[in-house]
Amino acid sequence: MALSVVDLYRDVLPKTNCGDCGYPTCLAFAGMVVSEQLSLAGCPHLDPAVVERCNQELGAQYAAGKWTKRDLAEDALQWARERSASMALSDLPQRIGGRLVDADGVPALELPYYTGRVIIRDDDITRADGESLTRWEKVFIYNHMAQGGQRMPTGKWKGFEEFPNTVSKVKTMAKQVEVPLAARFQHRPAELKTAAIRLGGEEVTGQGNTADVAFLFHPFPRVPVTLLFWDEDPVDGFAATVKLLFDETVIEHLDIESIVFLSERLRQLLEDTDEKET
Repeated sequence: MALSVVDLYRDVLPKTNCGDCGYPTCLAFAGMVVSEQLSLAGCPHLDPAVVERCNQELGAQYAAGKWTKRDLAEDALQWARERSASMALSDLPQRIGGRLVDADGVPALELPYYTGRVIIRDDDITRADGESLTRWEKVFIYNHMAQGGQRMPTGKWKGFEEFPNTVSKVKTMAKQVEVPLAARFQHRPAELKTAAIRLGGEEVTGQGNTADVAFLFHPFPRVPVTLLFWDEDPVDGFAATVKLLFDETVIEHLDIESIVFLSERLRQLLEDTDEKET
């Protein structure tokens, strides 16, 4: 029989809220035992026989994934792998770019990724330089493979909010990407330029835009991104602003969640590149 948080609190724990387990209440401790697989033996007031009996029941529900906190990154990675499993590596160069290579005797796709390259095999994705990829980066790349797009960029740029089904993510884009970048590089346009160049960006300031700084990035061969930066203008009362633009074909190559991740990763890389420079 499975043990819920309420079961543990009501039927097993002393309900004294003594704090000896390191948590302020018995209910909080019960929640950690059930969802985070914290050892029940952390409560020093339980009989060992009771702990042993409960551990058998808890072990069974942990194995079944009942009430445990999910590893969202691992779940997303498994889903993305399954989504891209039907994609033949031999078809990918024509669809998303890159070239077929032999990776230690295994067929693989070598795909440009910012200033580096990733190696895509049937069983995994790694960086060619040996640096590690995060699980979310792998999710993003698998989704790019699976999306099915093959059109080359057209050069027609759109803001994120102009694409369908982005209403729920527009605030996330602003909060997680555009506002932090504007704050980080306010009064520091030269630092932004240095960071962008180190990330492989091509300066396009003044080329059809009014931004103080504008750079074109190529995270993937067929997924360009333009970053526009306007510095603060206290005289006219304008705050520093950042705007990301995407080619109109981006939704053929990435789903909406992946576009947001791409943008968040661009922000992280610009910040990291800037920190390394300073």
